[in-house]
Amino acid sequence: MERLAKHRGRNALIASICLFLLALAVVAAGLNTGSIRLSPIEVWNTLTGYGTDEQKLILFEYRLPRILVSALAGAGLGVAGAVLQGVSRNSLADPGILGLNAGAAFGLIVFVSFFRTMEGPAALLIPLFTFAGGSAVALVIFALAYDRYRGLMPIRLILVGIAVEAGVSAAALFLSLRLDEDTYSFAARWLAGSIWGRDWVHVWSLLPWVAVLILLIYSREKTLDLFALGDELAAGTGSRVTRNRILLSALAVALASASVSMAGGIGFIGLAAPHIARRLAGPSHRHFLPVAGLVGVVILAAADTVGRSLFQPNAIPAGVVVAMVGGPYFLYLLFRKA
Repeated sequence: MERLAKHRGRNALIASICLFLLALAVVAAGLNTGSIRLSPIEVWNTLTGYGTDEQKLILFEYRLPRILVSALAGAGLGVAGAVLQGVSRNSLADPGILGLNAGAAFGLIVFVSFFRTMEGPAALLIPLFTFAGGSAVALVIFALAYDRYRGLMPIRLILVGIAVEAGVSAAALFLSLRLDEDTYSFAARWLAGSIWGRDWVHVWSLLPWVAVLILLIYSREKTLDLFALGDELAAGTGSRVTRNRILLSALAVALASASVSMAGGIGFIGLAAPHIARRLAGPSHRHFLPVAGLVGVVILAAADTVGRSLFQPNAIPAGVVVAMVGGPYFLYLLFRKA
């Protein structure tokens, strides 16, 4: 057993290093590409302080904040998906599929209805509104999916999530139709999963949420491992199953809501990243939680880079690129489980 644990730890370390290098390569590609292309030498000169004023403006005010937001949001969605799959013991659980993205979207629509902007200090309030929306939807879904005798039912969780998501999405669409033209245009881009127009205030708004919540979740990796044993066996080890499930679910909801508040309604990352990470690092949350976060970084940063570079002059949202890959992947998992 000890030898197996060391082997999995070594595999997780190798996978983390490879994914980190791949993430750096994706970030470098994102800095080089766009409507105005910068060569790798020009990017390096600009990063070291020798670029022109135009190159500094492009790199530091437009591309770098956007890439950092996509990286932070990708990490948050990957880890949130891993937690939701762990506490529900359902490998098809995902913040988008469970309706949390729709709840966060509703919170954001309420925010723009009052403030009409995502710029300036008001942007710091966005994660609070999206967290409130995601939390409200999560409470409804978990309440409807819970059976007093059998506990949280995985199949019911998915079905209830899909139903609640449909209703909340309709409510968000109704509210968005009441917005002025410019605000509605922004809301439509956000719902499609666009990271266009993000700047440093959005980076600083998202960074503390992602950093603190991921650290809190990782500190409870042993508790997540116990859920795989089933509620009865987990309770037999002294774990307070219901309390821990609620706490970890709340952390995952907060992390997913904060991530989509800045990256838009992007789905499937929370579904795919844990599966890929589990194949690379094994079932222990100690090993595969960091790998899931790195996989999320690579997926979302790569999707944003592809969407704004390969389809010029009309860039497409990162959420559309992720859905083009994530949709078939979800069907593959669904039929494999059938």
